[in-house]
Amino acid sequence: QVQLVESGGGLVQPGGSLRLSCAGSGSIFSRSTMGWYRQAPGLQRNWVASITSEGTTYYTDSVKGRFTISRDNAKNLVYLQMNSLKPEDTAVYYCSAFYAARRDWGQGTQVTVSS
Repeated sequence: QVQLVESGGGLVQPGGSLRLSCAGSGSIFSRSTMGWYRQAPGLQRNWVASITSEGTTYYTDSVKGRFTISRDNAKNLVYLQMNSLKPEDTAVYYCSAFYAARRDWGQGTQVTVSS
């Protein structure tokens, strides 16, 4: 099991940037595929980006070129750098760890993009 705690959310104007962090605990963190998901009010939770244990990254089309996922296995951290933010990026962002058919979730952090 991996315990996850997100941080870095907040209120930002359109066009601005935020960096989300996810701190993980547990010996399998470095072997887990880490991902970011988001959920807007009244909508389902959707995948945003993933990074494998080897560092290969994947993004949903709507964030390609604007968001960057990265990880620091020595510190058990994963990041989501978000640039050129849009109002439609407003959501609760969740960190997840996937390993051996099990997925663990953090508690989420709110990101609000508004002028």
